[in-house]
Amino acid sequence: MRIIDLSSPIDASAYEPDPVGHEVLSPREGALHMSAEMREHFGLEFDPDVLPDGEFLSLDRLTLTSHTGTHVDAPSHYGSRAGYGDGVPRHVDQLPLEWFHRPGLVLDVARDEPGVIGVADLEKEFARIGRRPEPQDIVLLRTGASAWAGTARYFTDFVGLDGPAVHLLLDAGVRVIGTDAFSLDAPFPTILRRWQETADPAVLWPAHVAGRDREYCQVERLANLEALPPYGFRVVCFPVRLVGAGAGWTRAVALLDE
Repeated sequence: MRIIDLSSPIDASAYEPDPVGHEVLSPREGALHMSAEMREHFGLEFDPDVLPDGEFLSLDRLTLTSHTGTHVDAPSHYGSRAGYGDGVPRHVDQLPLEWFHRPGLVLDVARDEPGVIGVADLEKEFARIGRRPEPQDIVLLRTGASAWAGTARYFTDFVGLDGPAVHLLLDAGVRVIGTDAFSLDAPFPTILRRWQETADPAVLWPAHVAGRDREYCQVERLANLEALPPYGFRVVCFPVRLVGAGAGWTRAVALLDE
């Protein structure tokens, strides 16, 4: 079996609209910290210099959002109410793990300009690869945006699904839709220009808003989708179990039999 990493890194040196903070406590600093903690909490004196090399353990402190790097959006991210079930959308820690280890399908929807992908674009891709999604397949959209990861362009130059395209996939029984772009919706400037032109609320983040009435998850900020065949692989993208959160990071991978 071959494992292909589909995850983008969390990198404090890369461009992010919400910058990542990454503070590193070195092994020596960890020794001094441990000594101080022993004194404060247990009244014990401990000389850190008796440790091998005078070092204890390193420690990383990070400040970031749950939407930094490759992550799974849960239904509670899309709004405070659900038009299904008991009316309460589930958080990321409440979702069935079975959703996140399923056969995958890659659709090439790359475009030269930012914009919106519709039903006709998906139907064209189904015809090209000779396959349609089956229930609970994980559908991955290769937009090409991952080429700009780590730069400001990554957050503005991509394509996203419109509402009918999302519903087409959900009608096929898909529960998880992934993209190598910043968002499953079109870029913010594209959406706002369409709103100014049409004054139609249906153009306002339709891929996310669709999740208020139909339970599904998005996996955003994937990478390396160009390394995958159109189908014949499995996707594994279990979200981190963040209690009460609308999203959770994932180390997404594809598994290919050889």
